[in-house]
Amino acid sequence: MRYLPLTLLPVVYAQQHAFETKQELWTAKYGAQADLSYTGPLSYSHLPYTRCLDDSSTTFDIAVLGMPFDTTTSYRPGARFGPYAIRSGSRRQSAGAGYALEWMTNPYTRAEVIDCGDVPISPYDNALAVDQMETAYTTLLARPVNGSASARTAKLAHDGVEHPRILTLGGDHTIVLPILRSLHQVYGPISVIHFDAHIDTWPSLGGITEQSRVTHGTFFTLAFEEGLMSNTSIHAGIRNKLQGPELIEHDEEVGFELIMAEDIDNLGTDEIVKHIRQRIGNSPVYLSFDIDTIDPSQAPATGTPEPAGWTGRETKRILRGLAGLNFVGADIVEVAPAYDNAGDITGILAAGLADDFLALLVTDEPPKRQVKRRQSLADEL
Repeated sequence: MRYLPLTLLPVVYAQQHAFETKQELWTAKYGAQADLSYTGPLSYSHLPYTRCLDDSSTTFDIAVLGMPFDTTTSYRPGARFGPYAIRSGSRRQSAGAGYALEWMTNPYTRAEVIDCGDVPISPYDNALAVDQMETAYTTLLARPVNGSASARTAKLAHDGVEHPRILTLGGDHTIVLPILRSLHQVYGPISVIHFDAHIDTWPSLGGITEQSRVTHGTFFTLAFEEGLMSNTSIHAGIRNKLQGPELIEHDEEVGFELIMAEDIDNLGTDEIVKHIRQRIGNSPVYLSFDIDTIDPSQAPATGTPEPAGWTGRETKRILRGLAGLNFVGADIVEVAPAYDNAGDITGILAAGLADDFLALLVTDEPPKRQVKRRQSLADEL
């Protein structure tokens, strides 16, 4: 074996160091290989993407988690592609350009938010799928928080410990049953703010098998039977037809009050916000949002569309009014992109609503915009 003379070692090291630190042509000329809004790996709002169920070392305050499940739908399937569609719709969003004028804040600067990927859910066995969703949610809910966000959940949790919050991308609405089971382990009975065209409290009796009782229209009844919910929940945006008024009596028994879609014409958004806040109070609350809340002219890509819904602007204004409630989690469900138009308007709107949910999770009160007084024509004259 031959060795270099000691006198030559500094020269060799200097040459190696110069080679290692010399920038390549692209970096020297243009800098980092940055992703554009329409390039790069697909994650929600270009967030860091981690398979969190495999990697327990990555900490976060808020996780974006996909649940691609749609095998309990009653009409049009396809919501298993919802997480993909919402992420795709978020491509023009980013943490670096996340300041929302309506909210007057950037939620990404107030918490560590990451995309935890999708839960690998069985498309063949619904009982297995529901357990997989509950297990995944419970696993992430037990992770330590990053600590970048102000403490919000410790005062609500039975163990007095701060827990992360999860923004779930569905998936059909059945995903809320395993989510409420997980949340109940930490917080006890949960109040639910349920934006939807349908009440989803159908009686679950009469199924041929026990598993057939679990559908995207019965999950709230099952949650009530399991004691997962408080009796201070509320629907918003309802406009579906029913078999009869006895179903509204059952809905009230499950613990819901009802805000109809048409109530916005008589009450306005401010009164709707006031009513929701009074109903929920200081209880731990979960926000569940079915995209069919929105009129199908703006959100056609859903499994059970209903005409005469709210607009995106009306809904976003109501959401801002709910800031400061004790949110322990949120979801957006029933996006089925096969029914969208060529402009992907449903996925884009769903992604924008999900950004509003992030703001709800990190803000303490509704934003107070200072609108400058505009000079009227009379003043000018």
